[in-house]
Parts: sequence; structure tokens; C-alpha cells
Amino acid sequence: MLRQILSKLPKKSSKTDSAESTRLESPLTQQRSNGSTAGLGKSSSGPKRTSSVVFPASVVAGIEPLVPFKDVPNAEKMNLFVSKVSLCCVTFDFSDPSKNTLEKDVKRQTLLELVDFVASGSMRFSEPAILAMCRMCAVNLFRVFPPYYRSNLSSVGENDDNDDPMFDPAWPHLQIVYDLLLRFINSTCLDAKVAKKYIDHSFILRLLDLFDTEDPRERDCLKTILHRSYGKFMVHRPFIRKSLSNIFYRFVFETEKHNGIAELLEIFGSIISGFALPLKEEHKIFLWRVLIPLHKPKSVGVYFQQLSYCVLQFIEKEPRLASVVIKGILKYWPITNSQKEVMFLGELEEILEAISMVEFQKVMVPLFWRIGCCINSFHFQVAERALFLWNNDQIINLIAHNRLVILPIIFPALEKNAHNHWNPGVLNLTLNIRKMFSEMDDALYLACLDQLKEDEEKLSLLAEQRKEAWQRLEYAASLKPMTGNTAVLVTPLATSMTC
Repeated sequence: MLRQILSKLPKKSSKTDSAESTRLESPLTQQRSNGSTAGLGKSSSGPKRTSSVVFPASVVAGIEPLVPFKDVPNAEKMNLFVSKVSLCCVTFDFSDPSKNTLEKDVKRQTLLELVDFVASGSMRFSEPAILAMCRMCAVNLFRVFPPYYRSNLSSVGENDDNDDPMFDPAWPHLQIVYDLLLRFINSTCLDAKVAKKYIDHSFILRLLDLFDTEDPRERDCLKTILHRSYGKFMVHRPFIRKSLSNIFYRFVFETEKHNGIAELLEIFGSIISGFALPLKEEHKIFLWRVLIPLHKPKSVGVYFQQLSYCVLQFIEKEPRLASVVIKGILKYWPITNSQKEVMFLGELEEILEAISMVEFQKVMVPLFWRIGCCINSFHFQVAERALFLWNNDQIINLIAHNRLVILPIIFPALEKNAHNHWNPGVLNLTLNIRKMFSEMDDALYLACLDQLKEDEEKLSLLAEQRKEAWQRLEYAASLKPMTGNTAVLVTPLATSMTC
């Protein structure tokens, strides 16, 4: 059998053989340009010679790649698989639909045939087959995207008609390659112990780089493939988590530009759900150093749903982290961005639904001071969203048990809204909450009202004293008008009078 195979191999010079063996040793680092397609085009007319010229003879093993799988015996099917995969390593320019149409169609049909073969799960993949498959995926998928040219990528909530995603013209071809790779990784015929040598750290990094594509269809495929890879190759899990963290670090602290943050967070949400208890310190550090700072970028609205899901997953795993998360959110609270404030208030409500009484008491003072500021916001959506917190029974229960601390903090904001807010909806909500507090603890409500009046009288008295002090200063200055370049000396007495 071996003699028959060797007899079919074309004779080549030793120089060519050494060059081809070098290409086999580093399949993932080789960069293929959109080069000659003559070999693929001639495959229908000169089968054996074409395949052996375009691809290494040691990989092709003399098998014609255009032969259907059903026409070869089982012993030769894996060699045929390698030949067909190698045939698909030739790349084309898909920006011009009229160019190389015959060759593109041959490659497409070959890829579809490979998808069916992998999906059938008929036989175990050999190591040369795994090598050829990883090499083909690297050649077709791994590429460099053009730099960012839009200045509004980091904006939140802008519905710009010109901000549509860029769709790759090669997607109909790339989609088949992604489908093939996904089926290959999911296949029960793939030995993870062998495949991990080729789907290695370098392969995973290049796969993560592709998440920056503007094509949402490609990001969706990548999301599924990376998730399956995380489940298949346990040895790579720490590296995948570390690589994801590095992408998030670069996004938050350097560029604030990346197209795939939402998809990457969605993957991490699934990873978090599989964490064992108690949580490792590594995972808690990820929460504090990655997920919490991800609230800071202006483009948080693009991935906020996935971010909030990851945060809640951590709290469900370890409820003691709720107070840590709230402190972090308060640290990055937006001051001038009303849309982000509305989102943050929504996330706070979800956290407060799951928080324990002990953890709530750790953060209730700074939390309700911030909620009071939101209640007094002139942006009616912010004020309305803050007041909607009282529609939640769990939050009302937390407030009721801690009303002696919370009501004195929140009461001045409610009174200010009740007398001054311009929006009727916010005004009605404020009056309802005031009534709720009055019914909850009338004595405390009246005490807060008396304290507020006393504080207002003190502020009014201080304002009057300050006004009188300025009047005395103005009168003293009028008695000694400044002439020429005479310097004016402010005495300690005059300074204390202004304080």
C-alpha cells in the first residue's frame, strides 16, 4: 500500500521538499496573500498534478481532491479529506464578483462537501487532518481589519444613519468556513488532546482578534466557536480568560474602541455561570478590575445588557459581592450623561432585588445620597427612574427596615421636588412616595420635616449674615476709594466676616 502511494507522488527537487516541509511546521504563522489561483482553476483538467503542485505532496498523498467521498474506500477518506482541505487554502479577492468565478465555485462546493463530511462523524480525524484543517482556517479567516475611521464609534444612543456596520463582501464564503470550523470543534471524532497542539494559544489569539470586525454576522459565529473551544479544550481555559481580560483592559484604559465587547461579555457570562464555589480570587479580581471599570466608557450602552448580566451572575454566585459592586458603580457614576444614569439606576434595581440586608446596610448611606441627587435631576427620565425604585416591593422592604437612616437622607430631595420640579409626572411620583413614608412612620416623617425646616432656617440665617457682611465691606471700601495703583489690603477681620 505504501509503495502504491509513493508511486503516485510527483517527483520534486530536494529544495522544494524542504520549503514545503517548512510550511507544514508553522501553518498558523504563515500569511497567504491573494495570489495565484491558477492551481485551483486547473484542478478539473489536471487533477493529480494540480493538487501536488499547489500543496505539499506529504499532505496530499496523491489523492485527487475533487473526487467525492462516496467514491473512495474508508481507508482513503481521511487522505481525501486532507486533500480537499488543502485545496481550500487558495484565497480569492471577493471584492470583484466577476473575478475567478469558476475557481470560487469549485472552492465553495468543496467547502460544502467538507461540512457534510465533518457533520456525518463517520471516522476519527488523524493528526495530519487536524493540522490541515487548522492551516486552512488560518489562511481563510485570519486577516487584519482596516483602522477605525469613524469618530462617533464611542458615542452612546446616537441613531446615525451613516453608522451602519460594514459587511464583508466575502461573507458568503467565510460563513461556510466558520460553519466547518464549528462542526469540526464540536465533532466527537476530534481528539482534544491532539487538537490542542494546533488549536493553540496563537490560534486562539488570532481568533480573538477577529472579534473586532464590524460585521455582526461574523462576530456571532466567532462567539459560538470561542464558547465551544472553551468547553472543548480545558487546558486553554485560563489562557482564554486572561486574553479576554487583556482585551477589556485595552478597551477601558487605552482605546475605548472595539466592536466585539458585547459578544465577548456574552461569552464570559456563560463562563461565570460555570464557576465553582467558593469563587477563586482570580475571578473576584476580574469583577473589580474589569467588569466594574467597564461602566466607565461612553459606549457602555452598546454592551450594557451583557455587562449587567455578568455582574448579576457574580452576585448570584456570591451574594457578599453585592456591596462591592454597588460601591464600584457609585465610583463610576455619570454626572453629565443622563442616558447612562438611567441605565445605572436600572442595574441598581436588579442588584437591590438580590442583595441581603447585611450587604445593603454597608452601602445604603452613599447609595441613597446618590439616589437623592437623581431624584432632583432636571432631566425628567432620570428623576422618574429613581422614583420608580419605590415600585419594587423588595426595595421598599429594605427601606422600611432602615427608614431611620434612609428617610433623613432622602427627605430633603423629596421636599425639593414636591415644591419645585417642573415635570408633572415626577411631581406626582414624589407626592406618592412622601405619602408612603408618612404612612410608614408618621412620627419619623414629622421629625424629618421639623429638621428640614430648622436646617432651612439656619441656611437662611447664614445667607442673611453673609449678605450683611458684604454690605459692611462695601461700605468700608466706599469710605476709602482706591486711587492710582494703590494695593488693597484685606484684613483678617474682613476675611472672617465673609465666611
